[in-house]
Amino acid sequence: MSGEEALPPAMGFEATGGERHLPPPPPNLPEGFVPQRVPLPVQQSTPQIPEEPPIPRILPMTRPGKGRAGRPVKLLSNHFGVVFSNLKDSFHYNVTISSDRGPITNKTLLRKIMDKVKEVYGKTVLDGKEFAYDGEKSMYTIGALPRVNTECTVFLEEAASGSGAGDNQRKKMRREGRAEKFKVEINFAAKISMKSLEAVLRGDVSDRCQDALRVLDIILRQHAARKSYLLVRQSFFHWSFASLVDLGGGVHGCKGYHVSFRPSQKGLSLNMDVSTTMLIKHGHLIDFLLANQNVDSPRKIDWLKARRVLKGVRIKALHTNMEFKVLGFSENICKEQLFSLKVRNQNNQETESPPKTIELCEILPGQRYTKGLTTAQRSSVVEQSRQKPENRMVVLQKTMEANDYNSDPLLRACNIDVDRQLMAIDGRILEPPELKFGQGGVGEEFPQRGRWNFHKKTMVRPANFESWAVVNFTKCNVNECKRIADNLQQCCYRKGLKFDLISVGQIFCENQRDMRATPVDRVDRMLNQMKSKLSKQPDFLLCLLPERKTSDLYGPWKKKFLSEMGIVNQCMVPSKKMDDQFYTSVALKINVKFGGLNSFLSLEYNSSIPGISSQPTIIIGMDVSHGSPGHGDTPSIAAVVSSREWPMISSYRASVRTQSRKVEMIEALYKPKPLEQDGKMMDVGMINELLLDFYSTCKSSHLGQKPQQMVIFRDGVSDSQFDQVLNVELQAILKACNHIENGYRPKVTLIIAQKNHHTKLFQANASGNVQPGTVVDTQICHPRNFDFFMCPQNGSIGVSRPTHYHVLLDENNFGVDNIQFLVHALSYVNQRSTTAMSTVAPINYAHLAAAQMQQFLKAEDLSESASWSRRGEGLVASGRENIPELPKLHKDVCTSMFFC
Repeated sequence: MSGEEALPPAMGFEATGGERHLPPPPPNLPEGFVPQRVPLPVQQSTPQIPEEPPIPRILPMTRPGKGRAGRPVKLLSNHFGVVFSNLKDSFHYNVTISSDRGPITNKTLLRKIMDKVKEVYGKTVLDGKEFAYDGEKSMYTIGALPRVNTECTVFLEEAASGSGAGDNQRKKMRREGRAEKFKVEINFAAKISMKSLEAVLRGDVSDRCQDALRVLDIILRQHAARKSYLLVRQSFFHWSFASLVDLGGGVHGCKGYHVSFRPSQKGLSLNMDVSTTMLIKHGHLIDFLLANQNVDSPRKIDWLKARRVLKGVRIKALHTNMEFKVLGFSENICKEQLFSLKVRNQNNQETESPPKTIELCEILPGQRYTKGLTTAQRSSVVEQSRQKPENRMVVLQKTMEANDYNSDPLLRACNIDVDRQLMAIDGRILEPPELKFGQGGVGEEFPQRGRWNFHKKTMVRPANFESWAVVNFTKCNVNECKRIADNLQQCCYRKGLKFDLISVGQIFCENQRDMRATPVDRVDRMLNQMKSKLSKQPDFLLCLLPERKTSDLYGPWKKKFLSEMGIVNQCMVPSKKMDDQFYTSVALKINVKFGGLNSFLSLEYNSSIPGISSQPTIIIGMDVSHGSPGHGDTPSIAAVVSSREWPMISSYRASVRTQSRKVEMIEALYKPKPLEQDGKMMDVGMINELLLDFYSTCKSSHLGQKPQQMVIFRDGVSDSQFDQVLNVELQAILKACNHIENGYRPKVTLIIAQKNHHTKLFQANASGNVQPGTVVDTQICHPRNFDFFMCPQNGSIGVSRPTHYHVLLDENNFGVDNIQFLVHALSYVNQRSTTAMSTVAPINYAHLAAAQMQQFLKAEDLSESASWSRRGEGLVASGRENIPELPKLHKDVCTSMFFC
């Protein structure tokens, strides 16, 4: 039947175009009964709430051009050119592997099974084609397989001795020497056009192109897997590359390399960099626990910590030679938890002996250590990873030659050829901005090689305070504390920050009996000691700690005096090398916490920053901290900082909130809340708080102005999250603006800063790192989007890492040169430092603020044994879970740069 199908009659009515007839009457009605037509009640239509017009989705802007400012310089990068021709299509197949005991999830075993498929069915089912397997459920071939859907069976003897706790069937098979049977299903999923890579040459990076790049990266992973390397996404490790480095605590550092294909302005490139991961030390399980917890007896092991560290670790039972994965610990103590061990006695008779299993367990080699590292371990990793730039280039060159990608059968099948030489690129060196020093900005200086110093200089705006005290948690005696305090006071005085010398009565040393108390109690007892001897609350506290910020005292101390007491404080760790440079660094932090400024740009002083000084402009930095590895039950911390005192760009304040664990998008940018009195909505979000601060802190001639321009720097997001930043976070920011005043909509320039990338820059004709101010926006950058690499810092140790900036939006039409100038200048306004930083100050401050407030959570954690997921007080609903609120900063410090 052509056209629309005829509909069946509605129940009780004829399907005609005339009047609808009543349904037939029910049976057994009396004769003469006439049914009456009853009018139906008129239905009231539900009023429709008009929907807001949809907001058009914002896409990342395209590159408006190339920068021209600065001196040209020849550079090399760790990108290798890629040439391709006559590209053939790739075919994606879904792979399902199972056995009689169910699906297989062990990636090592899955790869062995697929290798067996290639060995047995390579010429038949696979039609002689090579394939790339991702170790899970996807397989890719160049050219189609003969059949769309295929099912085959392989037998693997090694699988019978593999892992699987309590797998009696496997044990029996291993004893009988039988192989295990696996069923492999291969089903066609999609055709991937590799020719889409040709669009990269035209600057078009579509989703299809990303699919093709994903195929190439999986080929690289398989290339490494067949060499038995440890795979961590696109980084590959093996102890044959270099000797394992003992980091202490049962952890080894293992060197490797990262490699991936990247779209670029020159077409396609292969990005390779050295990398380091941490491995659990191979050997007896009990030895690892002793080393990991730094104890000398199994009786001293904290088994709660041991459970967290060992979960998921693969071990081998020495008495059976069987492999297992640790899922948890028995609740029974060792003498009660016994397992039968079959042994033979002197008469060759089989008897049972009850072993304690943990002493008979061995950790298998090649397993990553994913928990948090100690300060000493982190320092050791950094030290062992350092290489001079020229040495790094040699290592990269050798690694490229050793991998010999041009001999890989799949890359050959794709007709892809990779150059073996580091790519030569063009860069520019931007001149450093002039800085102002001295009260009122009377002195000025151009930094040299990204550095300046405060020798014979004073602060541009010194703060002032009167009373202060010293709190000592170290082994220093009162006289040593007095010497430290006097040296600090004299250094501050020379820099313009003037306050009186301290007396011995203002120095408080911890009582020895208190040292065994909990960190929270130690801080409380110290506070009580001060209250008993001081007539009034001091303006400033200097706290001497035995360790750096890893000290358990740091979090409780900061929470007590920033949240509860509202006292500006500075922590420091006494050391043997406490020279004038050391005390100057401390003085700079103290001054800025009191609202002072140490230096600023001459262009700020003259109100002549291009694009910024002409209109009220707020500069915002945003970051999210997810806590340290191994503490997945703590909430994430979102921090947003913003500039104040426009037209200045050197002074900032922060707004910090908790949010859902591991969520990267900031949730509290705009947070409407109904008022109890009249039900009207008020915004208690972060942006509202910062806009009101900007409004009230503009210089006197500009007081009360709303920013007409916003420059937003966002840290910590990957390329795949750009869309969310533009269409979730930015929209929340604009809603917050509109809430302040209906129709208020500043123009936005939105820039992403990425530090976790693998691009490195080298000087082409000289040794050492690239010069401060080096910027690259050609060749290795994105073929279409507006991005650039910048290295403002002076890299004196190791290889400098440039920051990768992506300009997603520029409604202010600053242009390439002005944006790069602003980014470079903002790397020089960090008030904690006398060197140019690798990233702009707003992002650095946001990171510091989030990290500082993370210590508040640590203080809570130290005061209670329950985990965050089990606490019920002070919670705020946020999506899927209740999140504990941060303790609020005291009103006397909430607008300060407490994070410096």
